[in-house]
Amino acid sequence: MDGKMLARLGAIVFVAIAITATVVEMTRKDDVLASPSVRVLQRERDPLRQSQRRCQQLGEAAVRDAACLRTWAETRDRFLGRTSAPASPASSEGR
Repeated sequence: MDGKMLARLGAIVFVAIAITATVVEMTRKDDVLASPSVRVLQRERDPLRQSQRRCQQLGEAAVRDAACLRTWAETRDRFLGRTSAPASPASSEGR
């Protein structure tokens, strides 16, 4: 065999291995992607999120809804990492 023929044979073997590796990798990714979608569907329902959705659907009327005001306060506390609500301004007015 001369050098030219050996180079062609090497290129063919390289391409065959690359195609085989690609096919194996593509079939492996399909199995891995199926698992996370199942976990997403089984996510627990968050009552705060449901209340936020309800307030969103109320639109401008949510500003006058006491439940929405509590929901927004709880959302702020959760975002800011507060564990308890601060004292109300009414309790410090008597001093």
